[in-house]
Amino acid sequence: MQAAETTLFRRHAWLTLASLALILLWDALSYRYGLDTWLAEPWASSTGFALKNHWLLSNVLHDGARKLAAVLALILLIAIWRPVGALRQLTRVERIWLLTTIVSALLLVNLLKLASSSSCPWDMQPFGGQASYVSHWAWGLLDGGPGHCFPAGHASAGFSWIAAYFVLRPHAPRAAMRWLCLALAAGFILGFVQQLRGAHYLSHTLWSAWLCWSWAWLCSLLLPVLTRKNTD
Repeated sequence: MQAAETTLFRRHAWLTLASLALILLWDALSYRYGLDTWLAEPWASSTGFALKNHWLLSNVLHDGARKLAAVLALILLIAIWRPVGALRQLTRVERIWLLTTIVSALLLVNLLKLASSSSCPWDMQPFGGQASYVSHWAWGLLDGGPGHCFPAGHASAGFSWIAAYFVLRPHAPRAAMRWLCLALAAGFILGFVQQLRGAHYLSHTLWSAWLCWSWAWLCSLLLPVLTRKNTD
């Protein structure tokens, strides 16, 4: 590993570990002082979340965003053979890696969500539901609700595109940073939409972001091997 690559690896490693520490701190404070619930309270009452079925949040920024994510994935699939824009600077192997990493990040988040016993804010007793707040790290401890709400699946539709940063960085650093900013912005906007609707706590969105970043970073460590084999 060259000096520049070693420095970048360490930077990414420290960023990953530092962000993990901050999220774990948020989890601890949320469990101790109810910060997740406190941030949900402005958008809710004892009868639920008023914006849960708002047409803009539900139809456009939830259902519409899902459809847009599917269209973008289809475009990326086609771009494996017909690249456009910055994707032209990538090899076919790198474009395949990008699509595979995005899809696998989505699967990772949603599989964890499927296995989770944590319920959504709109299922909690303070907001008209039946569940009691239980830390999402209390594996096997049911909260009295339907569960399957951690981490944030909808936000991962934006965060999964963090992978574009890692694959573009060696070829087009500026484009890579733009993709990173767009992916983070999209993920947090979608996460905030779900927070307004009562579908997720902030911690759910933070973990989705960290998982997508970490998965993309770990997968990027295979890129030199894949590209080397392709050129041999």
